[in-house]
Amino acid sequence: MSNVLEYQALRPLTRARVAHGLALHIAASTAAFILLGGVASACHAAGASAGPDSASNAELVVDGRKWAPCAAEYGTCRFSGTRDVLYGTVEQHVIKTFSNSADCNNGVFGDPAPGVEKRCAVALTAAKAVAAAPANQNAAPDTGATLPAALKAPPGQGLRCAAPPSQARAAANGDLLEADTPSDGTRLFTTGKPFALVFTTRPTQSDTLNWQIRDSWNTVRASGRFPVAAGATLSTLSCASSMAGYFAVSASLERAHGRLESRGTRPAGIATFGVLPDTAAALPAVRFPYEDLHRFGGQGTAYLAPGQHCCDGDGYRPVYTALGLSWANDNRNWYTEEPKNAGTFDPATKQLLPYFRRGDIMRLIQLDGIPQWASPTGKETHSYAPTSLVQMKDYMAKVGAESNRTRITYFPQQRDNYYQVTWEPDADGGLPWRDTDANFVAMYKAVWEGIHQTDPHAVVMGLTYASVQANVEWMRRLGPLGIGRYLDGMTIHGYYDIGTTPSHPPERVADPGNRGTVQGALPAAMRALRHEMHQYLKPGAPLFVTETGISYDIGQAYGKNYPDANVLYAQAAVVARTHLILLGEGADMTYVFYLADMPDAAPGYGIFFELDHPTGAYGPSHISPKPAALAVAAMTRIIDGTDTLGPLKGLPKGVYAYAFRRLGGGKIVTALWTHDNDTWNAKTGFSASQSADYRLRVDTPGSSGEVTVLDMMGNASSLPYRDGFASLKLSPAPIYVISANAAVFKDAVNTPEGYVAR
Repeated sequence: MSNVLEYQALRPLTRARVAHGLALHIAASTAAFILLGGVASACHAAGASAGPDSASNAELVVDGRKWAPCAAEYGTCRFSGTRDVLYGTVEQHVIKTFSNSADCNNGVFGDPAPGVEKRCAVALTAAKAVAAAPANQNAAPDTGATLPAALKAPPGQGLRCAAPPSQARAAANGDLLEADTPSDGTRLFTTGKPFALVFTTRPTQSDTLNWQIRDSWNTVRASGRFPVAAGATLSTLSCASSMAGYFAVSASLERAHGRLESRGTRPAGIATFGVLPDTAAALPAVRFPYEDLHRFGGQGTAYLAPGQHCCDGDGYRPVYTALGLSWANDNRNWYTEEPKNAGTFDPATKQLLPYFRRGDIMRLIQLDGIPQWASPTGKETHSYAPTSLVQMKDYMAKVGAESNRTRITYFPQQRDNYYQVTWEPDADGGLPWRDTDANFVAMYKAVWEGIHQTDPHAVVMGLTYASVQANVEWMRRLGPLGIGRYLDGMTIHGYYDIGTTPSHPPERVADPGNRGTVQGALPAAMRALRHEMHQYLKPGAPLFVTETGISYDIGQAYGKNYPDANVLYAQAAVVARTHLILLGEGADMTYVFYLADMPDAAPGYGIFFELDHPTGAYGPSHISPKPAALAVAAMTRIIDGTDTLGPLKGLPKGVYAYAFRRLGGGKIVTALWTHDNDTWNAKTGFSASQSADYRLRVDTPGSSGEVTVLDMMGNASSLPYRDGFASLKLSPAPIYVISANAAVFKDAVNTPEGYVAR
């Protein structure tokens, strides 16, 4: 797979529009800021936070409503009662409802206008009951619904919704039944905090709506019914959940029947949302000595804030930060920076894109490909070394200088810069290497020497073949030719089978006695790779897995009735297990592929549905989560901020377990699950009920106490242990056991060969 597909799809935009169009976009936004900011300053000079009920010469009219500027970014907007608050610019803004005050920052509202100053304004008129739904729900709004009285989450772990206190008019045109959970665009919510569930109904006579909410295991967690009037109406339920995870809403009318229609790649019958886990009680935040110790990144973008679209604005927030993804790709490919001739890239003036300037999402710098003028074929290519390695070295030296300046300026807590030289040079891939092995090594030498000439914090990495096993084979081939001298670390893609799907999980090929298996189980392949790294790279060289995704099964297609709940559950379990194996077998960092369903690939790679196009799209504006998204959100919160201890020794057949330790000598996190090839397939269904008993040693013999167990979605429970052992019931969905005695794990794990905690 390759993010080159996305890059190529967006390339007309990036070349023809981003340089010019982004400048116009920022200029327009700046003008709006001057208007909003100047009015706000005048208002502030006149007195502290004018109340919304008093007339003011500083009123604005935005979206047909009157607003009074009330706070600058990072300030507090104060008012009386319950009011809508606008955050952003006149042209690009978010509107949310608050009582008495609102903190004016991205953490509360998201970022509707990246890269420029934002302000708050309070509505001079009462908050709307709910926004009118559009005629075409494919353009579903992500904001606008106002909650009824806030509902408290149920005690323990549960989800509940209050019946709508009233109904409002909706657009006349549209489906018989619609449902949505308005948010910042992610449709992800905080545990314990209220959120809205909005139903739109259009029956020809009065009717009764029945609704249900099911979790990742297809278990009903909440349900209800309420009357609806004839015609087009909006009914807003106030909901809250003390349970984290993925949830699917279904609904029908008793008289008119019907169901929720499909939206883009999301099948008919459901609308989805997620509740993010809060694991702080079990796993207090760790201190990162360096930001580049974060262990999760991602591929794919989504432009969710009002006024944003692909590819202007910030495609990473708020979704990456909600999921806990801290790495993304940034392109400095020679053919993009100097497409016509040498010497046009100026490291002193090259500007980092605005969405990287915050320093919370780090860059993996892409270097693959050469321009047509430097190519032996006369065409832009990834398949050959350039005609002049001296020119390549000179260009890379400039990239190193720019990256070093960027790190100092925007990433002061990041220890190193990371560069990926090639991208999937597989012979049967989209960017095949067709030149000689000697020229491959020579090209890496030119890149390594150029980058290191100007960046004292450079980590140059490759080979980035598509599968773990291919990286093993090519290291065996290129290692004796000296490739290791020009690799400060390795980047790979983590694919392990012909189709990484629910039916082809990473453990499927682990049992050579199973007739359906082939060579290359992910654990075995990772161990072989660590061996080659130990042979040819310096001790402690980092290993980054810069793409691994799980699609739907081979031969399937998006449709009204596909995927079903069982497939979605299976994908979530396999996504989590795959990345846990990669990290547990010695990877330092791993990328989740892909953010939302996209074209040009096997269906289903996204961990979000794409809601506007039936086969997905790059850079979508409307998404809703799959179970995999919430499994990722839990995994990042639990495993990020750890070092790898390794796989546990002496595991019974079908049991998988990997131990990690929190940074700074903290708690032990053990991820465990079970898998059986014979009971895990699409034909019979992906069994969620399969189980295996396992006793995990968590403390010294004779001791007793309790450990915390987190499920695949991050929900916590307490489990007693006796004589140092916790008795677990494992399933195909991974669980995480949090324990305190690190000493008992010292001899209980196989440390990955050559692995050094970073």
